[in-house]
Amino acid sequence: MAHSGIAPRRRVLSGWGRAAGTVAEVLSTSELDVLANAVRGAGPRGVIARGLGRSYGDPAQNSGGLVVDMTALNRIHRIDEDEAFAEVDAGVSLDRLMRAALAHGLWVPVLPGTRQVTVGGAIANDIHGKNHHSAGSFGNHVLSLDLLTADGQVRTLTPEGPESELFWATVGGIGLTGIIVGARLRLKRTETAYFLADYDRTMDLDETMELLTDGSDEAYEYSAAVPDTISTGARLGRATFSRGSLARLDELPPKLRREPLRLNAPQLATLPDIFPNGMVNRLTSRVAGAVAHRMFPEHARGRIANISQFLHPLDALGEWNRAYGRAGFLQYQFSVPYGAEQRMADLVRTIARSGHLSFLNVFKRMGTASPAPLSWPHPGYMLSLDFPMRSGLGRFCARLDEQVLDAGGRLYFAKDSRTTPAMIARMYPRLAQWRRIRDAADPDGIFCSDMSRRLGIASG
Repeated sequence: MAHSGIAPRRRVLSGWGRAAGTVAEVLSTSELDVLANAVRGAGPRGVIARGLGRSYGDPAQNSGGLVVDMTALNRIHRIDEDEAFAEVDAGVSLDRLMRAALAHGLWVPVLPGTRQVTVGGAIANDIHGKNHHSAGSFGNHVLSLDLLTADGQVRTLTPEGPESELFWATVGGIGLTGIIVGARLRLKRTETAYFLADYDRTMDLDETMELLTDGSDEAYEYSAAVPDTISTGARLGRATFSRGSLARLDELPPKLRREPLRLNAPQLATLPDIFPNGMVNRLTSRVAGAVAHRMFPEHARGRIANISQFLHPLDALGEWNRAYGRAGFLQYQFSVPYGAEQRMADLVRTIARSGHLSFLNVFKRMGTASPAPLSWPHPGYMLSLDFPMRSGLGRFCARLDEQVLDAGGRLYFAKDSRTTPAMIARMYPRLAQWRRIRDAADPDGIFCSDMSRRLGIASG
């Protein structure tokens, strides 16, 4: 199939977890008229947009259908220093936007665990960062978005006004209301590209939960912990906490004041695709976890850290997901509401005793929920885990699903690759509202993905 002279290429696509790849026709174009014709001419398997492929599961795959590679649509049209906003194409990466914004003394207000995601993907998944308790999710900072809908037209949507319902259905809507082609984003003023950070180390789960729940996060813009979910016994649930705020110019040492807005974030290496399955195992995970915990400061205050040190250590390694081997891994990210602290502690104990090992974990307290009906973050606590693929993992995660649901929690669409329609319907009480808005915008089900079919939320 060809679209206005630009031919898609057949490719195998998978999520960042590298599991469950499927084959699709992939179209890459920076021309909006070509993109509109592709949408109008989409076949029975429909079309979905894809950014830099950092969703862990299958929301940006479309087996047997069309996938639009948005990275070709990557212009930064305007950065307004006086009004603190940017106008960009949806394929612009947060890394590129951050570098451009810093030249104007501006900062991208919400960053996930990597800068290697597109603006369109950030909106479609309503991403959050380590500052969710202070800044909310990405959609809260979108002033307007341009959405290519099923009729081939581009509509400009705003968070308030006659089409605000479609705006909020698109935020967190995992690409199923249309293709986001551009956005106007609110930015944050900053004097530096550095953080003033405090670090703490806890020795067991009780101490971790106490520090997580005592309200001390309110003194910081950014806060997260890395818990140990492998050790059992007295060390179960020990964690390292990194908390801080953007540094003021007068807080930097003299040598950094010369270039305070320089983004010191090099990529040191790219991992080759040579690692065997099973390299991330009980021995390597235990050793790495013990070393990382021991090397972390027990209590340190007022440290200056760059963005890689404080927010994005994994961005220093390109293609770090290859370390899990070609079998890949599954990220399981869930949240539970305030009041379910004991349930969260019980979940950590269940994971530690399961035999399924996760070394790369993040534990944090979340803030106010977005108005978007499918936005994942809500007030409470979240935990993300990266499990190497192995026998029995699916059954174990199904049991975790039940515990998360019993605690009033939910899973994150950007990370899911295996839960069920029944679970999602129970976890997202506003799903029916979202379906009504989506069906009005796309009655024939043009926009669909492997995830939407798997979860039974495909339109039409």
